[in-house]
Amino acid sequence: MSRAILPGATIGMLGSGQLGRMFAIAARRLGYRIHVFSPDSDSPTGHVADLEIQANYDDLDAVAEFAQNVEVVSFEFENVHAATIDAVERYAPVHPSGRVLYTAQQRIREKTFLRNAGIPVTPFREIYTQAEIDQVTEEDVPAVLKTAAWGYDGKGQVKVESLNDLQAAWDEINNAEAVLERFVNFDCELSVVAARAHDGAMAFYGPMENRHHNHILDVSVTPFDVSPAIAEEAKEIARTILTELDVVGVLCVEFFLTTEGKLLVNELAPRPHNSGHLTVDAHLSCQFEQQVRTVCGLPLGSAEQIRPAAMVNLLGDLWQDGEPNWLNALAEPNLKMHLYGKREARVGRKMGHMTVLADTPQEAVERALAARQSLTNRG
Repeated sequence: MSRAILPGATIGMLGSGQLGRMFAIAARRLGYRIHVFSPDSDSPTGHVADLEIQANYDDLDAVAEFAQNVEVVSFEFENVHAATIDAVERYAPVHPSGRVLYTAQQRIREKTFLRNAGIPVTPFREIYTQAEIDQVTEEDVPAVLKTAAWGYDGKGQVKVESLNDLQAAWDEINNAEAVLERFVNFDCELSVVAARAHDGAMAFYGPMENRHHNHILDVSVTPFDVSPAIAEEAKEIARTILTELDVVGVLCVEFFLTTEGKLLVNELAPRPHNSGHLTVDAHLSCQFEQQVRTVCGLPLGSAEQIRPAAMVNLLGDLWQDGEPNWLNALAEPNLKMHLYGKREARVGRKMGHMTVLADTPQEAVERALAARQSLTNRG
């Protein structure tokens, strides 16, 4: 990058959900203007952007006009077609690059890249046609069949307990290209969020311990009680991935820690991640500020953690019996509330999150869970 894009410039954001919203808030604090492009209006990002452009991602004329009025573009989710990125790159740089997005948005490409780079991954088979289904053996199951593209938060995934379940599972995902990932025995799931600047400098958050419910992240906590050797290995794996992909931006690496103490990479997310939301309140510079800094060619901020922290997601389920009791949760003095401004609360939809800071990670988890539970006490 020949020059930094300085405060006062306009940044473009592809995607208008909560990640774009928190990116825009960080960018505005640094003095940037934000244009957001997505098919939606009155969106979480649109609420805090200078300009909200509503058009489909395959409307390449609209994409080109959007790109001509910004100085750099980033994105908040992987499911952006290559043609859209190509249209943007004719007029403005995109970070992370189209190559990073191309690799991380499709599971077969992602896992093949990781395996070829010598990164430990869960054992998997590539599924393209009935021929690959027929070649699966007893050693490959139990497993999870995952669509190769356009899946997140457990969508496009089917458990395969035995070979007898495999054909029905593939039919359930409409015989799409897929990966069959063998079950692994693991103690926990964790993640590292990393930022990489144009000059190769890096900053790391975590590892964070992640607890899921119904395939959706429920709780994240850091620091995580794991050996220093495992923590350092997780960061070094992340460093290798960002370097091999030549990432400029933020990328999350999700891991399994097996019962034998081995790290296996589960997935990559070439953007800020739900598990890193706690960095907004618990670290000197959060993952979203680092995204702004990296895409604009600024020096990285410090990733130092201020206090132990736990984050809990707020799903639309909490609204099913009426408006949550915000006063109850806000009675927790160490709690930071983040609501995304989404109009409709649906079961499983991420509507917000809460982060609690405390003297220990366990105390932070307990107080965060108690605050969330108090939302349902409407009497």
